[in-house]
Amino acid sequence: MEKEPEFINIIEGPTPEFMPSPYWLQTVYEGPFDQEVAICELRTGTGEEIMERCQRAWREGRPVRLDFPDEMRMRQQLDVVAMRLGEVDEGQLLRLWVSFPIEYDEEDEEEEIDEGDEDDGGFF
Repeated sequence: MEKEPEFINIIEGPTPEFMPSPYWLQTVYEGPFDQEVAICELRTGTGEEIMERCQRAWREGRPVRLDFPDEMRMRQQLDVVAMRLGEVDEGQLLRLWVSFPIEYDEEDEEEEIDEGDEDDGGFF
């Protein structure tokens, strides 16, 4: 049974902009599923409180999730794998590293298998 996650909720405003993270970071965050890690930045007035809640959840072995509206205003959730709180002129800036599940297209997988079956002049 999965433990109750801690949520970071974006109630209003635009959809967060997710930026690709450095390639080496992909190797640091490995798990049983193929995932990509991206970074997003959020301005907040309650950064310390959010950090405390999330750190407590991680110590308890609970996941942390970012809950946000997408472009169609549908609610989406992503796992938060790391965070950092900083300061900018406008106030506090919460930088989140989130994981995106990689979805494979069945057609792409079949093409990769077919390409590997070609006769390459080997021993057999």
